Amino acid sequence: MAFLDYARIHIRSGKGGDGHVSFRREKYVPAGGPDGGDGGKGGDVIFETDPSMNTLFVYKHRYQFKAEDGGPGEKRRRHGKNGNDIILKVPEGTILKEEHSGRIVADLSGENTRQVILRGGKGGRGNMNFATPTNQAPQYAEPGKSAMELDLILELKLVADVGLIGFPNAGKSTFLSRVTNADPKIAPYPFTTIDPNLGVVDLGDGRGFVIADMPGLIEGASEGVGLGHRFLKHIERTRVLIHLVDMASFDGRDPVEDVFAIHAELEKYNPDIMKKPILIAANKMDVAAYAEDNPLQRLKETFEPMGYEIYPVSAVSGEGVQELLEAVRNLLDTTAPEKVYYEQEFFPEEMTIPSDLPYTITVGTDYRGDTEYVVEGPKIERMLSYTNLDSEKGYLYFARFMKESGINDELKKMGIADGGTVRMYGHSFEFWYDEPVGEDVEENETEQ
Repeated sequence: MAFLDYARIHIRSGKGGDGHVSFRREKYVPAGGPDGGDGGKGGDVIFETDPSMNTLFVYKHRYQFKAEDGGPGEKRRRHGKNGNDIILKVPEGTILKEEHSGRIVADLSGENTRQVILRGGKGGRGNMNFATPTNQAPQYAEPGKSAMELDLILELKLVADVGLIGFPNAGKSTFLSRVTNADPKIAPYPFTTIDPNLGVVDLGDGRGFVIADMPGLIEGASEGVGLGHRFLKHIERTRVLIHLVDMASFDGRDPVEDVFAIHAELEKYNPDIMKKPILIAANKMDVAAYAEDNPLQRLKETFEPMGYEIYPVSAVSGEGVQELLEAVRNLLDTTAPEKVYYEQEFFPEEMTIPSDLPYTITVGTDYRGDTEYVVEGPKIERMLSYTNLDSEKGYLYFARFMKESGINDELKKMGIADGGTVRMYGHSFEFWYDEPVGEDVEENETEQ
């Protein structure tokens, strides 16, 4: 299967089923009353990481993905069928971005292996819910909540312990094929490798690591030249870099200048990359040993004073390769794992809540006679219908919505104190103007 690290897709959750209008009609029951059932909930759109995947190729020829709509309510108070979720599998390290803004929706890496991206609409209530002493035969039911839609960019940033970098023809593919079980294409011309290759280095006794051969970089890569951005992004998640340098210089390149040029591109793209441990592998020494100007000596004189370790190797003969791999393993053992995780910037729920939707705040008392503040209105009801308050992430998102929409400020003006009770459509919360996070939030969730 071909490698693909970029895809565009359109996703849609399921619409909630409409509530049903019906009345109980049985012999000897002349006034059976309303018995229209509620509609079913629409299906969610869920992304999950799949350890067996290392490419986004499955999304190359399919663009639309849709969860199932909820079924309508039925007579005799029967609930409509809930729509089936749709689960989209992606490789670990996949970032989801909202296409039009470029903001991050989710980063499926590390411990974040499953995330609900779009929630299905709630089912509408049947007419059995609307009977009152003054209206015992309601002729209406509630429509199901609408579906949510989103245009997404999927970007894969490979998760590897070690990144192998260097100019085209530096010998990276040959090196990878020697030290791992990978089988990259090898040919003697620039840009032979246009896709990253992953391989596992086995040093025995369970001491191994994953290495990624990054496509050959060129000057200007940090500005997008030669698909530079698509290549450089894979380096961000690696812990250690091996910079493979062509010491034979068949095409007239100078090894010292090559190292400076690649490091300059990394610095311009993301300065944090240059903070990673970098080992310089002087490759093709089986040929360079016969050079008159002793390029290895020049490389050492230039970069060893800067703190770089130089390892002369030959990917073809295997000379010096084992020493380099042992040095890499030692670096990994002493380098703390770096979690490169991209925080969520775009919240799909916000698209469903127009800013001008009204809400009201009234002061009342609960069944114990304690003061409570009741917040109601379509703005609140719609937000609650799309938010999972059982998860920490959903709870934090709702708290952020309350603060940024000005509701917390309004409650404060009306006299509520920290710890006071706020009630919204069957949910009761303790009010905290500066919403606690972390362990405090988990405690609040438990109390609810």
